[in-house]
Formats: sequence, C-alpha cells, structure tokens
Amino acid sequence: MFRLFHASAAAALALSAPASLPALAQQPASVAQPGASYAELADLVLAAPLVIDVTIRSATRIKGQEAAGVAANAARFYVEADVGALIRGSGAMPARLGYLVDVPLDFRGRPPRLAKMRVLIFARGVAGRPGQVQLVTLDAQREWTPALDARVREVVREILDPAAPPSIVGIGNAFHVAGTLPGEGETQIFLKTDSGAPVSLLVLRRPNQPPRWAVSFGDIVDENAAAPQPDTLGWYRLACGLPRALPTTSLDTQDEESARLAREDYQFVLRSLGPCRASPAGV
Repeated sequence: MFRLFHASAAAALALSAPASLPALAQQPASVAQPGASYAELADLVLAAPLVIDVTIRSATRIKGQEAAGVAANAARFYVEADVGALIRGSGAMPARLGYLVDVPLDFRGRPPRLAKMRVLIFARGVAGRPGQVQLVTLDAQREWTPALDARVREVVREILDPAAPPSIVGIGNAFHVAGTLPGEGETQIFLKTDSGAPVSLLVLRRPNQPPRWAVSFGDIVDENAAAPQPDTLGWYRLACGLPRALPTTSLDTQDEESARLAREDYQFVLRSLGPCRASPAGV
C-alpha cells in the first residue's frame, strides 16, 4: 500500500527501485551545473511536465554497463527521494520517487554527498511505473536554494499563463518605410510562431534620437509597446528563438536601401536583446 502525494502533502512511503536501471537512462549530459541562467531554467521547465521539490533519502552509485555514457567528470546515481512540493504537474503521485541522475565530481574526483540534500528535479513520468520519473536530461537536478525556488516558480507561472508569448519558429515579411525627414523611418518584422499567434517587431528611427524598438504579442502593431524586460519569457522567446540574420525571402518586396535599413534594424534588436545564454551567474 502507498498513499498518493498531492502538491501540499508531506512525503512518506518508499517505493522499490526499478528492475532495470538502463531503461530510464537518457542522453549523457555535461553535468557542469553552473549557476542557472534564466534561459537554462526556461529550457528545463519547458521540457519538463514535472518540476518537483524533493529531499534525497538515499543514493546508490551506478557503475559498469549501467553507467555507460556518463561524462568523465561525473558519476551516475540511482536516487530515492521524498517529495516536498509539486511545482509543475497535475494529478497525484507517490510520496517517494526514484530516478537516475548524473552529478559532477569535485576537484578530488569525489561526488557530493547526496543523502538529505534538498533539490529541484525537472522530469517526466515513466509509463506504467508510478514510482519512477525520468529527468529530462541526466543532470536536470539542481540543489535547492530559496532564490532558485522563487525563480523556477516564476518561470513556471510565466510558461503556464494562457497569454504566454509563443515560441518563435521563423521570420515572415519584413519591410522598412522611410519617413518624411532625413533619418526618419520605421521597420516592421513579422515573426512566425509555433501556435500561429501573431508576433511582430517594430523599430522606430527619429532624427537626432537613438532608435528604439518594441515587440507586440498580438494582432496590433503598437509603437507605444516596449521591448521585453531581460529574464522574462518574452525576452527568452526572442533572444533564444530569433535567427541571427533576416532571411532574404523576408525582404523580397524591398528595394536595396530599404532592405539594408531593415537588416540594420534587425541587428539592433538582436544587440539590444543580448545573448540567449550569457556567462552563468550564481542563483
């Protein structure tokens, strides 16, 4: 007998280890596990139907064939952990879960002490095995901190919002229209999304003023809109989803000068967004 865990319940009863550990293995990961950036957390949350706060009860090191593909600077463990909170996911789950994880070794080549460690895991269920989960990557476990917990919960809220910005899959038409004064003009760039929802970029040039740009997540191209704030889902969708250059096909209707200005404005947007994954900072 075991009781089912809901998001507010405390953890209790143990489940047995899986009969076949390799069945839960996935692609090996680098397991460097630096402080997570917003983009890294968004990648994990988007890939993970389950985000769970757990405390590790036991960890058994896996060696031999069952540790095939583990990185040279890592060790593989089978973990049993007590569930503390379900941050993303629906329905009920056992109060204790088992999973495989690759963890980095220290400078002496030793793994960390995992028992009693509180961690966040990014996972999916295993069909027919309610007591097991599969990490979305073999290093998709992060040591819990208040800051990380708050940041992950905010990313989950953004992603689950019905009005969440969609994923960018390409660029449609782009055009530049010159204004009546020298140095005046605007560029509009229409983006393609996985959901078909409209997203567009607008870059405005005014004489003796720096250019400014905005994004519209909707049907209306609004020059009073703003650029997305860094480390938000809107920023992530653009910084991580936009190609590095406007495709030629997007500028088919433009003359040479208008196409040049549209390309310049697009590069201005990319520079303003900054890299999707900057040098990692601690969380």
